[in-house]
Amino acid sequence: MTVSTKDNVYSNFVGGQWVESSSGDVIKSINPANTNDIVGYVQNSTKEDLNSAVASAKKAQIQWKKLSGAERGQYLYNVANVMEKRLDEIAECATREMGKTLAETKGETSRGIAILRYYAGEGMRKVGDVIPSTDQEALMFTTRTPLGVVGVITPWNFPIAIPIWKVAPALIYGNTVVIKPATDTAVTCAKIVECFEEAGLPAGVINIVTGSGSVIGQGIADHPDINGITFTGSNGIGKQIGQSALKRGAKYQLEMGGKNPVIVAADADLDLAVEATIAGAFRSTGQKCTATSRVIIESDVYDAFKEKLLAKTEEITIGNGLKDGIWMGPCANKNQLQTVFTYVQKGLDEGASLVFGGEQPNGNEYENGFYIQPTIFENVTSNMAIAQEEVFGPFIALIKVDSIKEGLEVANDVQYGLSASIFTTNIGHMLSFINEMDAGLVRINAESAGVELQAPFGGMKQSSSHSREQGEAAKEFFTSIKTVFVKG
Repeated sequence: MTVSTKDNVYSNFVGGQWVESSSGDVIKSINPANTNDIVGYVQNSTKEDLNSAVASAKKAQIQWKKLSGAERGQYLYNVANVMEKRLDEIAECATREMGKTLAETKGETSRGIAILRYYAGEGMRKVGDVIPSTDQEALMFTTRTPLGVVGVITPWNFPIAIPIWKVAPALIYGNTVVIKPATDTAVTCAKIVECFEEAGLPAGVINIVTGSGSVIGQGIADHPDINGITFTGSNGIGKQIGQSALKRGAKYQLEMGGKNPVIVAADADLDLAVEATIAGAFRSTGQKCTATSRVIIESDVYDAFKEKLLAKTEEITIGNGLKDGIWMGPCANKNQLQTVFTYVQKGLDEGASLVFGGEQPNGNEYENGFYIQPTIFENVTSNMAIAQEEVFGPFIALIKVDSIKEGLEVANDVQYGLSASIFTTNIGHMLSFINEMDAGLVRINAESAGVELQAPFGGMKQSSSHSREQGEAAKEFFTSIKTVFVKG
């Protein structure tokens, strides 16, 4: 196998070869827990590099789509087996690049392996239906055809799972891929692509091109030979990509932001609600699109819930995610840390009360990292910026309400609709929540973050382009339906 790196410099993977960018420039990837630790260097690629990757993918797709689903599935099984052998290495790299704890990145790597195996099995499942024809001498049925070349643009917060849950279905349904990972976690993505190479995928079926979003990301959106684009990231960039794709008639899929609520009813198990709120809000340093951002609590239990929440939050250990005993790592980069500090100031300026955190923790071990304490505000009203805008950090706003009806109104009073949860033992409250909550994922007596890999995932309102990822729903995006009419 050709090694992707030399002197800690990772190349692009194009047409089955690891190649340097035509620019000759590289971008440094650093450890957010210790900025003196350089994880590696990745290519600062040009449109010429992207064009080469797209041409390679387009050529490879001719033969790749001719393989049976079972044959393509076998390749994905092989990738899963390779990745399983390299689980610890990939997880450690992801922790060094992104900052979340090693336990979390190991879990994420395991999830990536499970996704590969799930979609490998998709190669043996049906792709169409027989439809009755009005002509008794005819046979009519549907089948599915791949889009062609798919551009994959992924964020830094799930550097293993998100690339795989986009690439695996794209490949099993007969597409080839050009992936542009977030630069902050591009070394991790290169290691994932190494697994595809080691598994023996034909040259050109998967390609990675690293570089800036303005050049490579926008280049994917604009490229005439890229037939579909799947993107996870911010709303602003997502809409820009969608508009570019729409102009040239390419299919696009956007998964974007969230301002996810948890409703705590007066009859809730408060210990369970607190545990899930902390996990949903502060795991991965709150850098999940499904992270808990608002906690809407019935007034009868507000004080009791708050007391338990603060006590549990005080137990959180902050530090380098590679170290034992650390529960929460740093923000993934300097810009994200600054964004959280900006929202702390916004909360104070708007008249909310800071009841926990909001500062960099004290100690020499935190000086070279992008650390912030878990942050909790109360006396928050729904019109405040901290109750409306996505922070993407360990930050929650407590909002007191007098009823579940009011709680649902507050929960829906945002532009986003990704995930939401409620804690209650009342079946009526559960049904009201299921029926009235404007979110693509609703969870009862469970944290807002997380969805099982076999289930559809996506948001409502401004959280997505209204398509769904994962599970069988993925084929709706990565294929087109072809209706066949046969008459003897």
